[in-house]
Amino acid sequence: MPNNQDIIRKAATIETTSLASGLLNPEQAKKFIQQTFEATTLGGLVRHEMRTAKTGEVDKIGIARRIVRKKTENTDDGYRAGVETSQIEYATTAVRLPWEITEETLRENIEGQNFETIVTNLMTTQLGIDLEDLYLNGDEEQAKIPAFSATAAYSKGDKVIYDGKLYEFSAAHAAGAWTGTDVEKIGTQGDVDFLKINNGWIRQISEGGHVYDASSDASMSLDLFYKALATLPNKYNNGKLRWLMSPRRAQEWELFLLNQVISKGGAVPEGVYKSPASIPTVECPSLDDATILLTDPKNLIVVNT
Repeated sequence: MPNNQDIIRKAATIETTSLASGLLNPEQAKKFIQQTFEATTLGGLVRHEMRTAKTGEVDKIGIARRIVRKKTENTDDGYRAGVETSQIEYATTAVRLPWEITEETLRENIEGQNFETIVTNLMTTQLGIDLEDLYLNGDEEQAKIPAFSATAAYSKGDKVIYDGKLYEFSAAHAAGAWTGTDVEKIGTQGDVDFLKINNGWIRQISEGGHVYDASSDASMSLDLFYKALATLPNKYNNGKLRWLMSPRRAQEWELFLLNQVISKGGAVPEGVYKSPASIPTVECPSLDDATILLTDPKNLIVVNT
């Protein structure tokens, strides 16, 4: 009887004639998806919904504030507290991660008979890392980035694809040949193909969330965190919030505190290093250094089908 790893490996080479025998059964599929969640710290904190339909709604339920009333003996005034319900629409996008191992590689490799298992585990882990990256940074607008054209003029900040690479103009570019002196490489065609799959949380938050613009701040400071908190209504500051930031940004925060101790003396409480404004941090390597998210991770929803 094949185990889960055997079946997962076979799933990479399914042909249309083998769909009845090569697919993961529902229980194995759930286990495989769970393994991708466990590949990252954030993956285990966000909310996961398993659905059979590719489009649908995720139900939300909540309770209003100040719902308690004074009691009067032997009197029913008809007041009843209720719940508030709403729905979030979702639409999933199918993704794939095909890989192939040659027979020669299977015969001659440093891992021996464990090679297939090791590669499968590596692919599963990388899938989890890539999906977290997509959850955070996905941007369907990437699909609109054009290839460079010598007949077009570009403004500072415009993005183009040239020779398989993604560039952003650092200055205005008049119509003419590619020079390479007025652009900055920011990625590859592969990055564009990846990010355009779906809109991620950062894109969605920028269009409808509470945003604090700290681009004018020269460096990290404690004020940055408290100003970001001030943009949120108090009802959301309920002990469930987390700062999501890149490892480098977390290290810069630690360095800022250490420099304060060195230059001004005194000591910083240990908890402040990992919990600015008494809110714990979660390091997310997929986040860019310019972005810090303040959220309850359970408000970040992943729907799998």
